[in-house]
Amino acid sequence: MKTRYIIIALLLFGLNAQAQVATITGRVVAVADGDTFTLLVNGNRQHKIRLHGIDCPEKKQDFGQVAKDFTSKKTFGKTITVKPTDTDRYGRTIAIVLLADQISLNELLLKNGLAWHYLQYDKNPNWNKLEQSARKKKVGLWQQPNAVAPWTFRHNKRNAYSKN
Repeated sequence: MKTRYIIIALLLFGLNAQAQVATITGRVVAVADGDTFTLLVNGNRQHKIRLHGIDCPEKKQDFGQVAKDFTSKKTFGKTITVKPTDTDRYGRTIAIVLLADQISLNELLLKNGLAWHYLQYDKNPNWNKLEQSARKKKVGLWQQPNAVAPWTFRHNKRNAYSKN
C-alpha cells in the first residue's frame, strides 16, 4: 500500500515539474499579425509563437490590421507567459498566451471580435461562447454581414494563384 502512495506522489510531482517546464516567459519583440509574434527568451533566443485555437483575419483582410494592432498594443515590448500546446509545420510554437495580468490573449481576441475560434484545432466550449457572444453583439469583424474566415481567404487566394 505504501508503494502505491509513493508511486502516485512521484507521478504527481513529475506532472507538476513538467507543467512548470512547459511554460516560457519572454518579451515580445515583433508582431507579424493578430495571432503570430516573436518572443525573445533569455535575452537572445527567439521563438515564433502562433496562438492556439484561434485564427485572426489575414493582413489583407478586413480587420486584419485591427487584429495586429490589438495584439501589438497588448504584447509588444512586454513580458508575457506562453503555454505551448504544439508545434506547427513551420516550426512555430502553438500556445495559449497569458499577459502580465494573467489574462489570455487568445480569449481577448475572441471576446473583441478579432478572431475566429478555430474549431478544427480546439474544442474549448468557453472559447466558442466568446466567439458567439461577439457575433451576437456585432463586435469587431462581426460588424460585417459576410465576414470571411481566414482559412477560406487563404484557400481562395491559393486557388486564384494556381489558376494563373
